[in-house]
Amino acid sequence: IFQKNDGGYTATVPALPGCISEGTNLEEATANIKEAIELYLEDLAADHEAIPVDTNFISGVVDVHSPSLVHA
Repeated sequence: IFQKNDGGYTATVPALPGCISEGTNLEEATANIKEAIELYLEDLAADHEAIPVDTNFISGVVDVHSPSLVHA
């Protein structure tokens, strides 16, 4: 998550290409990226695609809940 020039925040997930979200503050950006991750993983599961693994980059841990992955 990084702060933009206008004061808002942008969050990206390098291991999930195209998984990007924004927020007006850090808390909103964090909540929005969690939702974006959940939706991204649900889409992968729906398409029977593997979750990408990126062992070269770790910046933090985010808890997400995706029931469809448990039953995939």
